[in-house]
Order: sequence, then C-alpha cells, then structure tokens
Amino acid sequence: MANEDRLRDYLKLVTANLRQVRRRLAEVEERSQEPIAIVGMGCRFPGGVQNPEELWRLLSDGSDAIGPFPQDRGWDLENLYDPDPDHPGTSYARHGGFMYDATEFDAGFFGISPREAVTMDPQQRLLLEVSWEALEQAGIDAASLRGSRTGVFAGAYSQGYGTDPAAQSGGSEGHLLTGIATSVTSGRVAFTLGLEGPAVTIDTACSSSLVALHLAAQSLRSGECSMALVGGATVISSPSVFVGFSRQRGTSVDGRCKSFAAAADGSGWAEGVGVLVVERLSDARRNGHRILAVMRGSAVNQDGASNGLTAPNGPSQQRVIRAALANAGVRADEIDAVEAHGSATTLGDPIEAEALLATYGQERAGGRPLWLGSVKSNIGHTQAAAGVAGVMKMVLALQNEQLPATLHADEPTPHVEWAAGDVKLLNEAAAWPTGEHVRRAGVSSFGMSGTNVHIILEEAPAADDESAADEPAGEGTDEETGEAPAAEVEAAPAAPAVLEQDGSAAWLLSSRSAEGLTAQAARLRDWISGRPGSTPEDVAWSLAATRSAFEHRAVVVGGGREELLSGLGGLAFGTRSASVVSGVARTGGRRAFVFAGQGAQWVGMGRELAQVSPVFAARLAECEAALAPHVPWSLSGVLAGAEGAPVLEAADIVQPVMWAVMVSLAAVWEAAGVTPDAVLGHSQGEIAAATVAGMLSLEDGARVVAVRARALSSLQLQGSMLSVVMPYASVREIVEGWGERLSIAAVNGPAAVVVSGEAEALAEFERELASRKVMRWRVPVTDFVAHSPAVEPLEAVLAEELAGIAPQAGRVPMISTVTGEWLTGPEADAGYWFANLRRMVRFEEAVRTLLGGGYGAFVEVSPHPVLTASVTETAEDAGIADVLTVG
Repeated sequence: MANEDRLRDYLKLVTANLRQVRRRLAEVEERSQEPIAIVGMGCRFPGGVQNPEELWRLLSDGSDAIGPFPQDRGWDLENLYDPDPDHPGTSYARHGGFMYDATEFDAGFFGISPREAVTMDPQQRLLLEVSWEALEQAGIDAASLRGSRTGVFAGAYSQGYGTDPAAQSGGSEGHLLTGIATSVTSGRVAFTLGLEGPAVTIDTACSSSLVALHLAAQSLRSGECSMALVGGATVISSPSVFVGFSRQRGTSVDGRCKSFAAAADGSGWAEGVGVLVVERLSDARRNGHRILAVMRGSAVNQDGASNGLTAPNGPSQQRVIRAALANAGVRADEIDAVEAHGSATTLGDPIEAEALLATYGQERAGGRPLWLGSVKSNIGHTQAAAGVAGVMKMVLALQNEQLPATLHADEPTPHVEWAAGDVKLLNEAAAWPTGEHVRRAGVSSFGMSGTNVHIILEEAPAADDESAADEPAGEGTDEETGEAPAAEVEAAPAAPAVLEQDGSAAWLLSSRSAEGLTAQAARLRDWISGRPGSTPEDVAWSLAATRSAFEHRAVVVGGGREELLSGLGGLAFGTRSASVVSGVARTGGRRAFVFAGQGAQWVGMGRELAQVSPVFAARLAECEAALAPHVPWSLSGVLAGAEGAPVLEAADIVQPVMWAVMVSLAAVWEAAGVTPDAVLGHSQGEIAAATVAGMLSLEDGARVVAVRARALSSLQLQGSMLSVVMPYASVREIVEGWGERLSIAAVNGPAAVVVSGEAEALAEFERELASRKVMRWRVPVTDFVAHSPAVEPLEAVLAEELAGIAPQAGRVPMISTVTGEWLTGPEADAGYWFANLRRMVRFEEAVRTLLGGGYGAFVEVSPHPVLTASVTETAEDAGIADVLTVG
C-alpha cells in the first residue's frame, strides 16, 4: 500500500506539473498572437495633408492630390521632360504626388543647428516631426518615453539627397555622414526622443513601411519593446525615379495611379510620411490609451526565383495572404475589404487582383463581396510610405464607417477575370457600418525587391470606441510658426486638477517660442470652434496631461467655453485679457520639493483650498485618518477653527497639522504635473519630505510627527527660537557666551541662523544683537527648544514609541538636513528622528549639495514661504544666478 500511495502522489505531482506546463504554454502562445493596438497616427501626404483628419477629408471628398513637379529642388525642369520614353535622362511624366513644403523643417524645436539640418535628408527631418505629432495624437507626452524600451521601425531608402559633391560645402561635411545614412532615419528619432528599444530602418523598397509594422509587432509580442513608432518616409530629392521608370515604361503619363483600371498606364510617383504608435492591446488598455484599430496578424515572404527580379509573383502573394490570415486566426470570408498595393502597372495589377480573387474571392458567406481599393489613386505611390498610407486609410475608414472610392477606376481592367470570384472594385464609396459583424480589412504591400507583406486589421474593441472624445490640436511642428500643426487626438475624462468646482477651467499652452505660442493659441481656437461638442474640461485635461511643457507658456482661465475661446483669441492676436497669464518658464535642471519646519503656519491655512481642490481635500482626509490614532483632536476641526478645537499654537498641534497640510499640498503640485526629483525638509519638515518621497508610509509619517511633537511638548521647557540675520560663524562666536543655555538650532543660509534656548537667555542674546544692530525676529512658537541639549531625555522615548515604523526605499531621494548626506529611505528609523530633533538643521549645506548636483528649481511646499529667500541667498552666494524658487 505504501508503494501505491507513493505512486499516486507521484502521478498527482506529474499531473499538476503538466497542467502548469500547459498553462504556461498557453500563456506564451496567447502572448505571441496578441493583437497589436494602433493608438496614434501622424502623417504628411500630398495635397497639403498635415494630419490624419486632413487625410480623411481628402479621401472622403474623392480628391486627387497629384500636381506638377516642385520648383524648389534644383531640378532642371526645362530639360527634364521629354515625351519619348526612350530619350535618355528624361521623364515623359511631369506630375506626381508632392509635399510642396517638404523642404521646411523646425530644426530649433528639436535642438538641431541650421547647419546640421541642411545636411539631413528631408526623410529624416519629416519622420522626426511626424513621430512627435503621432505621439501627441495618441495623447502621450514624448518626454515621458525618454529611457523607455520604445522602439522605432522605419521604412526608408535613399532618394539621392546630399549625393551631389557640389552641394557639400559651407562646413557641413561633418554632418553629412549621419545626414544621409538611411540607418539614421530611425536612429535620429530614437536619439532625439531618448528611446531605448530597437531602432531599425527597413529597406524592402515599396513594402518597407508595412514590413516595419510586421517586425514591430514581433518585437512587441516578444517583449523586446514596450511601445513602437512605426512608419515610412519618402521625399523625392532627385527626379531619378521618374527617369528610371520612364525607361521601363512603368510611369503613368499624367502622374496618376489608376489602380485596377482599364486606363492604368503605370505608377504615379509620390512622396509622403506616416507614423503609427503601436503597443500590445493589453498594454493599451492598461495605459488608458484610445485604440484606433488593432492589427490581428501579419506575414512576410519573398517572390524567390520568379519570372523577373522586379516582376510580381502571384503564387507568392497568395501564400503571404494565407499566412497572414492564419497568423490572425481568421477566415478569408471574415475580411470585408483589402487595401491593395495597386501600383497601377499593366503587369502588377492583374497579378494582384488574381491573387485576391483566389484567396479572398471564393466561398464568401452571406453574399458579402470583398471590397477592393487603393489609396494610391488619391495621393500616388508614396514608395517607402505606401504601406503605412494604406493602413491609415483603413483605420480612418473603420472609424468613419465608410470605404472611400478608388479614383480613376470607372472601368475595371479587362486583364482580370473578375467573375472568377466575389471581389468588387470600390469605384464609388461604400458604407461600412458597425454592429453587423466585426469589421476587418487586409492591407497589402509588395516591394520591387520581391518582399511581400500582408496584414489583417480589425476595428477597435467596442468598449474603447465608446470611451473617448476628441482632444485638442497638438503641439507638433510647423515651419511657419516654429511650432506644431494641429493633430487629432482622443481625450480621457477631465481631471480635477484643471477643473474647479465653480465650473471654470484652465487651458495650458506651451511652445518653444513666443511666435509658436500665439500660433498654438490660434490653431487651438480654430480647432475648438469647429467642434461645438468639445467640452472645456476635456480640452483642459488633454492640454495638461498629454502635452510636453516648453519654455513659452500661457494659461487661459474661464468659466465657460465662450470665455475660454475669447481668451485664446486674445492670446492669438496679442490683445490684453484678464483671463490670460503668459510668460517664459525659467529652466534650471532638476526640481526639489522643500518642506518647512516651524513658522509657516497661519490660522485658517488650507480652508479655502480644501473647498476648491478635490485633490487637496482627499489627501487631507487621508492624513486626518492617519493622525487619528495618535492625537486627541480633529485635524479638520483645527483647520476650520471649530468650536472646542485646540488653537494653532503649541508644537504638539502645529507640527502634525503642518505635516498634513504640506503632504496634501504636495499632492496638489503632483496632480498638476509638477513632480520632484529630490526632497528636503527643514527640521520637522523632513517628516513630510520623507512621506512624500515614499520613505515613510502615510501612517508612519503621521506617527512620527505626532510622537515627536508630543514628546517635545512633554518636556515643558520654557524657551523659544530666534531667527538671526548674520553668518553662522559670527553667531556661533556670540552664542558661546551663554554655554548650553543657547544652541544654534539651524543654519538656513549665508546670513540666516536660528538660535534656540531658555527664554531668559534668549532675551539676553536678543538684547546683545540689538546693541550690534543685527536684524532678528522670534519664531512664532512657545515652549519650544528643539535642536539643543535640552531634548536629550527624549532619545529613549522616541526609540520606544517609534520602534514599529518601517522606513523603505523612496521613489525619490532625500537630502538630509541632519547629516548633509543623501538618504535612500531605510535610514529614516527611530534613531534618525531623534537626531532630527536634537542636531542642528544643516539647511544651507543641503541646498548647496542640491545646487552642485544640478538642481535649479526649488518648490517650497508649505502654507507660507519661509525658506525661498534662504535658497535664493545660498544660490547667489554660490555664484549660481539662474535658480528658480517657488513658494
């Protein structure tokens, strides 16, 4: 029986292990097939398209963006054209899809010098700008991604920029190597934004950007990156593509792509830039990002040894489509539409259409045909950006519930047996409503290199469709103003930090320049005016929570939509308005929160703020609950001056109340986006600093401040404290005459010292200072002689009553005003808090340490500023002029 029992136990163990293995395998498989969410888009395309909204307007209007060759690229236009396709060095086409502003670049926005900007391929420049705009459209502050595992996957190939030796002059040669290297196309974005995921430039010719999306999805699913910027860029720097394809008879005579049409006569060459922001679907949901659409699956293959290096291969196209469907886990008849490659060549279109008929056109249920179209008919063949252009078109079609018409295709090509399957050319727009079934689309891209790619898109999950509202225009970049054009973004619900109880809202704007700030105001005003359904609180939240903060700033405050719009108008047109505050932020490196000790309190502090700020009120209530086990009075009662509540005088009342108010004020700052890189506190202010830094829990912070204050008051010492405007060395020399009756309690600045001691001795000391005409004043406390030998009896008391606290590593470091050294958290035990009470406060030394470490902004988080002057004086004494102090 024993052996049988052991065997049963063994089998149970094996079974349990197998279940665990199966569960883990299922998790791995699920992760490897997780849909990829598209959460942001940015673009520049022919026809003056600057953002996805304008792209949709062009598509839904059935517009054609083809135009004449640009005049500003140094092309010999007089000799470039020749109608003879065999004439060397010429093009028989004189039109294409061009971004006529492609030469413009907001170099200063990205901190790039004019000389380096000139050497940069315009494809690098525009991909950088559009990447920024795509992040803004996603509601993501680009600065928040610095140091993250965000990847950059860019499709691009050389268009000949910077290869003319005659143009390599003016001392710019040193920048040329990085300026024209296609590898730097992705690397430039990663470097500028500080992204540390993979940065890869893909060149598979016309399929480059869609291959980039396929590789980004693999990287996301493997955990190699947490988010990715994916796209492609083409700027036609030389006419070589027109000349080369004219020899091959592959260029459309009028520059237009007549995809799948009887009139198709070749590709109309174009340029464009498109960027998608993508992440795993689970991450997008967890991060609260609005999901525009999801990519269910994708596949890439090669033509192999086909009938020509650049010739398309029908069987290979069928294989890549079937592989993408299998990867997505869907059937062919579950796909409603395909955004085709549609290069409009007489060879390529029939091969592609036959592959679609063979894969998608058979056995379609419910009489639903596969709808076929191509964005190339609107904007031309944008080459490395062609795939991402197709993806954007289908995402917009999903959002707008309409499949746009394919232009120039009234008569389908006769070289395709259309009756061989149920595939219909979209020669007019078709409704694509939600609700009937899950809407899906395929997108194809086939490279001249023979690399084929197909992806499966699906509409966003219904919950995400219902949860978002329009968000205001983004910062981005704009060459005319030095700043950003509008971008369409989706917003989350309003945050209390930007909406007051009286219904007023604050709209925050910022820019790199004064001109850009006024242009931003004008664009925002136009954007909101065109959207009567937008609410002030949604706009306020988006501006405050999803935008980078630049030096030139303005705040527009108003009680309603019209008042806010009026303020924007005043800012845009330079007229004075009481509802607008603007200025230039002083930048000074890292930021420190400063917490005061005694002297900052006043009767009534916090009352009004608790009524108008939900953040402050909520944190104050948490502090009251944390203090309740340690004090016999009500925090809210003391602050409100309630009948029977103790007055704000004795240390055992003042210090816990100050702690609660400062911790709650810090929450208000952080809710507004102002977070510390370090904290420091003066005397008992260190308890608030440690709490805000996360070194002490709220409960432990309350316990320390209440126990410390109660112990100090229990000594019942008759004493006080005196602030003295005199250098430390001079004060020490005078104080020595009183022995242990007086102590230097704190050194706050080069000429700011606090002395504590017995009441009679302090009065004598004060008379001595008066005789020397030294400025001084009493700290408003009674029975208080901290930072002196008089408190030494409290060491054992604090050790016993604070033995249970559990200090931990903080989220930010704290510079100690007890030791003058950095604390990480665990040091803040009971022994430390006795030292904090007994030793001299080394505030000036701590400030000098921060100044030396690159800290240039000091925010005093207290009811009344009592330390900002000391910080400023210390910085001036250290020879550091550009320091910002806020109190």
